[in-house]
Amino acid sequence: MIVIMLKMIITAITVASLCLLAILLNVMTPASAGPFGILTIFVLIYLSSLGLVTYSIYGASYIISHLSTVFITRRPIEVLTFKRTYYYSTIIAAVPVLLIGLQSVGAVGIYEFFLVVIFVIIGCLYISKKVQ
Repeated sequence: MIVIMLKMIITAITVASLCLLAILLNVMTPASAGPFGILTIFVLIYLSSLGLVTYSIYGASYIISHLSTVFITRRPIEVLTFKRTYYYSTIIAAVPVLLIGLQSVGAVGIYEFFLVVIFVIIGCLYISKKVQ
């Protein structure tokens, strides 16, 4: 019951944020948006990528699990729960926002990209230890 509610909430937030993001990007420029408009755009990008990443990871986990039943006979890989997938995607969905933020100050290079990757790895390790 809670998982179904979580799926519906994530779907609704993703669709709403994608629609609002499309409207905001077509209506205003960064100069006319001001700080609150820029913050709104970053939040909408995060919310839309959160939903897309959640469903992508959940779908990939489902496909890998079913393929593993064909190739692995002893102990096939289990499907990640939707809640656990949501936890992982909260960290992974921040990557586009971080990279756009770094690009806006002109500081995206190999070093900064690897720092973002290390952030994601540490976040996912933390989630894997806490969720068990």
